[in-house]
Amino acid sequence: MIKRFVEKVQTLFTRRRRAGKPRQVLRDEHGIQRERVPRSALRVCETLQKAGHHAYIVGGAVRDLLIGVTPKDFDVATDATPEQVKPHFRRAIIIGRRFRLVHVMFGSETIEVSTFRAAANGEQAVDAHGRMLADNVFGTQADDAARRDFTINALYYDPTTETVIDYHDGVKDIRRRRLRMIGDPQGRYREDPVRMLRAVRIAAKLGFEIDEATRSPIARLADLLGNVPPARVFDEMLKLLTSGHSVACILRLRAEGLHHGLLPLLDVILEQPEGERFVMLALSRTDERVRAGKHIAVGFLFACLLWHEVLKRWKELQAAGAHRIPALDAAIDEVLGRQTEKLAIQRRFVADMRDIWMMQPRFERRSGRAPHALLAHLRLRAGYDFLALRGAADEAPAELVTWWHDFMHADEDGRARLLAAAPAPPKGEGPRRRRRRRPKSGSEAASAAGSAASS
Repeated sequence: MIKRFVEKVQTLFTRRRRAGKPRQVLRDEHGIQRERVPRSALRVCETLQKAGHHAYIVGGAVRDLLIGVTPKDFDVATDATPEQVKPHFRRAIIIGRRFRLVHVMFGSETIEVSTFRAAANGEQAVDAHGRMLADNVFGTQADDAARRDFTINALYYDPTTETVIDYHDGVKDIRRRRLRMIGDPQGRYREDPVRMLRAVRIAAKLGFEIDEATRSPIARLADLLGNVPPARVFDEMLKLLTSGHSVACILRLRAEGLHHGLLPLLDVILEQPEGERFVMLALSRTDERVRAGKHIAVGFLFACLLWHEVLKRWKELQAAGAHRIPALDAAIDEVLGRQTEKLAIQRRFVADMRDIWMMQPRFERRSGRAPHALLAHLRLRAGYDFLALRGAADEAPAELVTWWHDFMHADEDGRARLLAAAPAPPKGEGPRRRRRRRPKSGSEAASAAGSAASS
């Protein structure tokens, strides 16, 4: 009863806010410095405003500027349609079908420009579960604010007047460190189930609490994520894992009941003790790299996340009698096949993952020409870093990790000494030798010649 009353009050408040004027937050109150907005985003807004349109920095960029965090991306929202936006910029393309947008490019920077969307009115195409399939019905700024997911993302910053426009008390929610859905949370999750993942990611990244009305439907609607195209799930999971707060995000997913069945890799991370240490160590190091502004190799990250699924299946196949290397290759195929049903990992990342995994048994071969051949491998560094991570998690011998570190950095004489001191390769992993044919005796040769003649 109380919950229903709260939802009615929230709905009534939203309608009144939509009918009235938004709150205008001036610079003295919001504290955003215009100098923190890149020139490319300012230029897009100024160009569209000079052409007679409204244009604002919008969404997560405004939120981050208010919090004091440097935004990763700057998006612009406008009342101009994509066809009206494109002619104003030399390098601009219209993209998307479900949501048509304009990408305006300035060198290596891309500013995403969206047109104000209309409020849900039955014209938008939805599937049997209520998920929105297409949304290119344009509307007013107030409609657009009501269509955004969370109050802290429904903020518009006009760089010309340096004013923040707030329709749903997003500024107040930022100060309270609270994540709150605009409108009815259950209906909004049905429109786009990915919002459940976004809620977890944003709350974990910012250290916000999820409002109870926003949080409560997540557990019972988690199955709706199964209707989302795998490519979209991959994009959202990539944002989560490279947010710099992946460990917090993963733990939050578990707390909200979103890990079961969503991704096999999450079940592995959170419910298989032998894999949890390795994966959490990998995620912690990824978070450190993100916060330090260093490059993240996506293929390496997903190789870490799926390694224990591969390892488990590899051991099973060997126990069934399969040879070691063919068993690993088959295990990789099986795991990647299952994973792509829920998560569409791009082929270029899959190639990296396969190379990293297939190198692991090759590191154990430290005799003959095998180590020198491995030195020439294109992804040697990634493979070695993976081996070192296994060593840190007590899954690979520390002596093996040290040997390869020394071998990679030694000169020719040093490598010769390391090879001489290296232990014998694992059983069945020694260098293959070609069998030499025994020379035929004179009588055997004559017999063979006779047989050939008679045939």
